[in-house]
Amino acid sequence: MKKSMFALVAAFAVSASAPAFAEVVVVVNAKAAESSMTKDQVAQFFLGKSSAMTPVDQSEDSPLRAEFYKKVTDKDASQAKALWSKLVFTGKATMPKEVANSAAVKAAVAANPKAIGYMDKASVDASVKVVYTAP
Repeated sequence: MKKSMFALVAAFAVSASAPAFAEVVVVVNAKAAESSMTKDQVAQFFLGKSSAMTPVDQSEDSPLRAEFYKKVTDKDASQAKALWSKLVFTGKATMPKEVANSAAVKAAVAANPKAIGYMDKASVDASVKVVYTAP
């Protein structure tokens, strides 16, 4: 009995200390032609390798931003920022628009048919269309 109670308490302690991440989805304007994208396609927009769509980034201190870059681009947010800085410095691109949170991403993407952004799946509504879900 003591062993099973200890195991239960230990399991609870581990689960309570594990970080709870939101499910990250990539969204485009609801009227955009795109219906789905691969991880590599999404990464191209957020690493400045394609200008077909305009990326909308979350704030630098956002945990969702760190999770997105890790899962989708296989880089941390600071590595991605360094890549963008190089592109901006050489005149090849302009930095992505940076907004405060998922609600602001949704508003920016809904207002621009060429925008692409990432957000918490729980914030998705009919104004945007999910084209990729991060694993």
